[in-house]
Amino acid sequence: MYRLPLFDEPRIDVLIAAMRAHPLGLLVRNGPEGLTADLVPFLVEDDAGSRRLLAHVARANPLWREVAPDEPVLVVFQGPEHYVSPSWYATKAATGKVVPTWNYVVVEAHGRLTVHDEAEWIGRQIRALTRSQEGSRAAPWVVDDAPAEFVAQQVRAIVGIEIRLDRLLGKWKVSQNRNTADRAGVAAGLDAEGSDEAAAMAALVAATLEHGDGS
Repeated sequence: MYRLPLFDEPRIDVLIAAMRAHPLGLLVRNGPEGLTADLVPFLVEDDAGSRRLLAHVARANPLWREVAPDEPVLVVFQGPEHYVSPSWYATKAATGKVVPTWNYVVVEAHGRLTVHDEAEWIGRQIRALTRSQEGSRAAPWVVDDAPAEFVAQQVRAIVGIEIRLDRLLGKWKVSQNRNTADRAGVAAGLDAEGSDEAAAMAALVAATLEHGDGS
């Protein structure tokens, strides 16, 4: 991933938080027929310096049969993103020398993939993943709300995957390359869009006004 130093996000805790906030990752690997990409919801574990991504895929998905032991893979997690109109820049009125761009947050997770086809491992993974998404709800659904035989049937239809992470890279392109007035205009313009995605990006741009950069 191409990263200007200005847009580089090296803080591991920030990258982990972004992956947990946007857990649907794009798993990319080089299969027998070339590059493949699968969208997979991941559980991110960060314990005592050991970082792993845990997930499951359909048994019908050829990925788990084709993967070599400890095969290197890439998972891409995308955070907030939004188009940036040049009309939001104060510089437009001053010089007119502005062009559109796109702001975005992305994390690259590099690691090695292992397959797990044990019902116990898969059961733990689906329960942990469910807790991560349901835990904050007023009446959270849990796996054991479903009939035991039905759950066992579902477990038999999936296969677990584990990715031991070697490297994390982050890119936060949130208008750090613009002057203060331009960034304030971008934050205001995004807020006026009225969507959740625009609001999330507006908050990231506004943070650069507080800290002087994209941190």
